[in-house]
Amino acid sequence: MRIEDYALIGDTQSAALVGRDGSIDWLCLPRFDSPACFAKLLGDESNGFWRLAPAKHEMATRRAYASDTLILETVWETSTGTVKVIDF
Repeated sequence: MRIEDYALIGDTQSAALVGRDGSIDWLCLPRFDSPACFAKLLGDESNGFWRLAPAKHEMATRRAYASDTLILETVWETSTGTVKVIDF
């Protein structure tokens, strides 16, 4: 995935990069300077990730931040319905 396909979510203590496929591919907890618990961004699936998305859909149909926040709203439209995931 290209770096521009990631969105940043965070809480001023830590942050995560969320891909268009719904995967958190970079996350350090509990602080920015902590070791990464998910680091797929730097390697492959063996580096760790967490994904929440429809099983048979590659990329989100649309996504955007809620007004003036780092709250990310991701929407997938599939043949059987629509789902929205809110990451914060």
